[in-house]
Amino acid sequence: MKFTWEDAVLGCGKTVRDAAQLLTDSSMRIVLVVDDDGRLLGTVTDGDIRRAVVAGFGMGSTVSEIMQNNPTTVSEGDTRRKILQIMREKDLLHLPVLDATGVVIGLEIMQNLVFDAPRTNSVLLMAGGFGRRLHPLTQNLPKPLLPVGKKPILETILVQLVEAGFSKFFIAVHYKADRVREHFGDGSQWDVVIEYLEEDKPLGTAGALGLLDAETINVPLLMMNGDLLTRLNFGQLLDYHTTHGGSATMCVREYDVQIPYGVVQGEGMQVEDITEKPVQKFFVNAGIYVLEPKLVAQCKGDQAEDMPDLLRATIKRGGKVNMFPIHEYWLDIGRMEEYELAQIEGADLTA
Repeated sequence: MKFTWEDAVLGCGKTVRDAAQLLTDSSMRIVLVVDDDGRLLGTVTDGDIRRAVVAGFGMGSTVSEIMQNNPTTVSEGDTRRKILQIMREKDLLHLPVLDATGVVIGLEIMQNLVFDAPRTNSVLLMAGGFGRRLHPLTQNLPKPLLPVGKKPILETILVQLVEAGFSKFFIAVHYKADRVREHFGDGSQWDVVIEYLEEDKPLGTAGALGLLDAETINVPLLMMNGDLLTRLNFGQLLDYHTTHGGSATMCVREYDVQIPYGVVQGEGMQVEDITEKPVQKFFVNAGIYVLEPKLVAQCKGDQAEDMPDLLRATIKRGGKVNMFPIHEYWLDIGRMEEYELAQIEGADLTA
């Protein structure tokens, strides 16, 4: 589907959620916030939204609260040479084009590729779980091979990663490992290389790292659970990890819990305030990680370990672990109701 610059325009009264949806649906990677007359008020990028979420802004906040108020722009009639020079000097991928009154009339884009540039990073996909919460569907079929739409879950993930430029994959297998091997083979069907890490016993969500040949991991490793559907831009995730440094980056998802009662605050026996049905916000583990080679090398043998334990130990040793908030579509298919939801919501991802 071809997008035009008009697809990147959003009214200033819209929400952060609207901006995130627009970024997800279009290929522009920028939102142009305008007033009722079409004059540019600010811009919003993927990074702006992630920083806002970390800072405590909700997805229901107005987009004007988080936008960049003074974006760099170019004028109608500016030469291509001038536009490229500004982009290079300021390290920009987009430049809104304004007329003499400040109304947006276009958007200059450095590049708009269908497929990302090839990446040398290896990908580890976790596909060894029993999927007990999805019985009886998983009695004869491993969870990663359960169909969503026209493809197994894990195939949808693989195809997305291939389109994002990745070509070297490891798949950790245990339960009904032969079925996974039969379906994916050596990866030649997708013009990639797939190797398998066989877990003789369940090793948890991090134990398979010890089965890797650490000497072959010389750039950050992308690691992902094999039961997720998401529109996450994996290239942006890796760029974020590189920019912020640290031993690891963990993708997180905002999760809201509403207390169904009025919450009372008091001092002693005296009521000081009553909050009706408050909403508490948390960040939860989204099951996607980027790990530095040195951290991967610390995982040795076939010892069972979960990712939260590995990352906690890293933090206690003084290592830096970053958060990468996911605002894009994300669904963890762990229970029957989520699998049923995936059949409805994930149709466009698995077509």
